[in-house]
Amino acid sequence: MADIQPEEVLIMTPNVAVGLDGTPESLAAAEWAAREALLRRVPLHLVHVEEGPSALTRPAITPEMRRTWAEEMLEKAAADVRQRHPQLEVTTRHFAGQQPPAGLATAVGEADLLVLGSRGLGSVVGFLLGSVGLATVSATEQPVVLIRAAKGRAGAPSVSAQAEASGEYRDVVLGVGIRQDCDAVIAFAFDAAARRTANLRVVHGWTMPPVCTHYAAVDAGEEIAQALSDMLMPWRQKFPSVNVVEQALFGGASRQLVYESADAELVVIGRHIQDAPFAAHIGPVTHAVLHHSAAPVAVIAHR
Repeated sequence: MADIQPEEVLIMTPNVAVGLDGTPESLAAAEWAAREALLRRVPLHLVHVEEGPSALTRPAITPEMRRTWAEEMLEKAAADVRQRHPQLEVTTRHFAGQQPPAGLATAVGEADLLVLGSRGLGSVVGFLLGSVGLATVSATEQPVVLIRAAKGRAGAPSVSAQAEASGEYRDVVLGVGIRQDCDAVIAFAFDAAARRTANLRVVHGWTMPPVCTHYAAVDAGEEIAQALSDMLMPWRQKFPSVNVVEQALFGGASRQLVYESADAELVVIGRHIQDAPFAAHIGPVTHAVLHHSAAPVAVIAHR
């Protein structure tokens, strides 16, 4: 296992970046990112990536008009964030003539966390992760957090904001596999729970072959629970203030994580870094959780 920094000497991230496009979802992402930046005691960078003109661009919309709109949108969003969080340092950046995934990947190259908004699925709880969001998650090796807009006015106090004000946060949920190296994913989740003084609920879903005796299933469950406990022990020692709840649950991992997200502050999952260029694979479990989680989702890249 990689070296782990103890709680008292954790290195703060340089900044938190958020991608903005003027939608309620991106403004909700900016509010979540602002609170995260305060927790980390780092600046917040608001980033807008302006796509180059295409065949679908209306001739009446000139590059100057797009640039003016983007700059005004960023400044208004920055002013709103500064009004709600006067102690937070807020900066803006405007990238022109790039595809959003590439531009956002460039922005997050200077940050340790990128926050994006994602449309809800109407009356169905969960995210609708579009091509830009999916490509961005796949294009960067930095952590990416997906946020849905809460019902009502964008930027209005959410459950997380109320938790921050009261000092009480809901659980951070971590999804892990016990047969893979996922130190980066575990480290992010423990750190998130420690910053919030929240419980950390660690979930591992497992299944058995169709033909299996009851006794074999019991034995397998005990072995998996022990393996999960052994994997988490060094992290418990490095983060002694975090209350950890281990759950080795029978059933598909994605289904279990979606269920656990219902009352979570944040769901933390991993994705394998693909060596192939332009690969957009994030794995079936990560894909399912991104589309159906009721809570914000942090995707952590790892090898």
